[in-house]
Amino acid sequence: MDLSRLGTPTGPMIRVHGGFANRMYRLDTDQGSFAVKELNLVDRRWPYRAGDVFRFERAAFAAGIPMPEPISAGPHALVHRWVDGEKLPEAPVPPAYAFEIGEILARLHALDVAWPHGSAEDPPPRDWPELAERATATGQPWAAELASQVGTFLAIADFVDTCERPGPVVLTHKDIQPWNLLVRRGRPVVLDWELSGMLDLAGELGSTALSLAKGPGFDDIRPAIFRAVLDGYVAGGGALPPPGPSWFVFMVGGWLGHTRWNILRCLAGVEAGTGPDLALSHASVRDGVRGLPELFGRLPELEALVR
Repeated sequence: MDLSRLGTPTGPMIRVHGGFANRMYRLDTDQGSFAVKELNLVDRRWPYRAGDVFRFERAAFAAGIPMPEPISAGPHALVHRWVDGEKLPEAPVPPAYAFEIGEILARLHALDVAWPHGSAEDPPPRDWPELAERATATGQPWAAELASQVGTFLAIADFVDTCERPGPVVLTHKDIQPWNLLVRRGRPVVLDWELSGMLDLAGELGSTALSLAKGPGFDDIRPAIFRAVLDGYVAGGGALPPPGPSWFVFMVGGWLGHTRWNILRCLAGVEAGTGPDLALSHASVRDGVRGLPELFGRLPELEALVR
C-alpha cells in the first residue's frame, strides 16, 4: 500500500485487533491520524464495490452523518481519518442514543446517490450436513454442537429463502451494529461502511434496532430501546414498513452466511494472511452455532416488537 500521500509517519503503523472481516491499522503522520483498513481479498463472500461505496460515504459525510471522514478507497485498502471514541458496551444502549441512530438512518435513506447495483442476495447455504461431517472428521472444538443443529440450520436456510420482503428497498449502510459504532460525547459515530448497498428497509431497521436493544444473547431485549430506534426513524422523516418476519430475515441470513464463512476458515486450519485471526473465526463459529438457533426460535416473540 502506498500511503505516502497521508504525510510523513511519526511512528510505526499499529495493528488494531478485533475486525470480523478485514484488518485495521492506525497510522499517525504529520498530517493527522488515519485508520487504514487492509481488505481481505483471499476469500471475500461478495465483490467489494470500492468506488461506489466511497461515493456513498462522501455523500453521507457531506450531509453531516456522524462518521469518520473518508479519505481514499482502492482495491486493497480503505483510508479514513481516525476518530477517537468509546466502544459500545455489550448492553442495551441508552434511549437517546437509539433514537439518534434511527434519525441517522432516516437521513441516510433520504440521500440521492446513484447505485448501479441491485439488491440480489446469494441463496442461503444448505451444505450444513457436509460441513458437520468435515468438522467432526477434523476434530473441531464445536463439531458436536454443529452436528446437533444441522436440522435447525437447514430450517433457517428455508426461512431465509422463502420469507417475503415487502420493500421498499433503500441504499444504506447495511451493518449498523454495536461493533461498528462508537460513542463520542454521548453520541453515535458510524464506522465500517464497506458493506453498503441496497437492502429491504424492514431488514435494515429490524437488524439495527434489535442489536441496539439487547445485551449478550437474547435474554435481555428492551422493547423500549427497540422502539426508540423506530421513533427516531419516523422523527427523521422516514416511514416504517409493515410488520412481519421480514424485519429479521436479513439479520438471520447474514449471520448464517457469516457462520459458514468462518467454518470454512476454521476447516482450512491455517492462519490466513488477511481477514480475522483464526481464533476469532473459531469464536464466531461458536457464537453462530449457539446463537442462531436461539434467534430463530424467538422470531414470533421478536415480531411482536414491531406491532
